[in-house]
Amino acid sequence: MAGPTAARSGTKGAPVSGPPPAEPARARRRLWPRLPARRGLIITLIAVFLLGGFTVWALYGSDWLRVTGVRTSGTRVLTPREVTEAADVPLHTPLVSVGTDEIGARLRHRLPRIKSVDVVRSWPHTIALKVTERVPELVMPEGGKYVEVDAQGVRFATVPAPPKGVPALQLAADNAPSLDRFGPARLRRAAVEVASSLPKTLHHQVKTVRVTSYDAITLELNGNRTVLWGSSERGTRKAAVLTALLKAARDARHFDVSVPSAPAVSGS
Repeated sequence: MAGPTAARSGTKGAPVSGPPPAEPARARRRLWPRLPARRGLIITLIAVFLLGGFTVWALYGSDWLRVTGVRTSGTRVLTPREVTEAADVPLHTPLVSVGTDEIGARLRHRLPRIKSVDVVRSWPHTIALKVTERVPELVMPEGGKYVEVDAQGVRFATVPAPPKGVPALQLAADNAPSLDRFGPARLRRAAVEVASSLPKTLHHQVKTVRVTSYDAITLELNGNRTVLWGSSERGTRKAAVLTALLKAARDARHFDVSVPSAPAVSGS
């Protein structure tokens, strides 16, 4: 009885020889990939930093992406050279730093004939200017020259001779109450509305649009014919009625479509 008991007590607390207990496999799998993952993240960050630095240098510091030319399109009366000079694009500067909105505003201010312009960076070296010019709807005789007026009533250019096929505008409302009430700009727009409502075949027959007051607009056609138009309202209806009257009464000289439901003709 004493022998086995002594043997058990003698081995209690004695150092255990042999290798340490093995680390669990799950822990090894969790710790092993940490170092490669961190290394990959660091490499990625360095690559992004280098790429970003190269991009900034290429856009701003290199000679690869600098403005070397200006391309213009869409001009009708203006010349590409006029537009290019008015745009005043800063050459040999980084293309990315060119202010396209500033160029557009500068062009519209310096060349009122330009209605709108698209300023586009055309990589790698060019600024492209796509111009839309104003089209004259009427011309106003003034000081021996002619002021062009577009479909919005904007006076945008002075020319030595009237463009072919564009009627003249005469504002004869100097002492009319309409001038004080509406002002010349509103009366001018009313005349433009009338001209714009005419079909092309009829528009070509108009020599003068005469505005005496807001509701007293008269058209002078070729062949010494006149048309009392009235106000600019119901323009499309009045144009249709006038077209029919011109065909039905070819010898008439005076037409009244101010009330399109009750037109009148006279003279021969």
